[in-house]
Amino acid sequence: MTNSVTNMKVFKDYPQEQIDAKLRQVEKFEAKYGTNNTVSKAWRKWCTNHEYRQREWQFRQSVAASIKPNVDYR
Repeated sequence: MTNSVTNMKVFKDYPQEQIDAKLRQVEKFEAKYGTNNTVSKAWRKWCTNHEYRQREWQFRQSVAASIKPNVDYR
């Protein structure tokens, strides 16, 4: 396996600065539109919960692994 493929098999969290920046975006969005929506709740949880980010990453890896080349999915 190449190094980039090997790195994709191990969860590596985003830098805290990026997570904090996204949380600030969520706070601005909620201040403008309110907190009663699913999208901002999900983003807030993603920004504040390491385990949630890891599970989300695992989900994306599983989806990518389930896609087979040269298969007609119609």
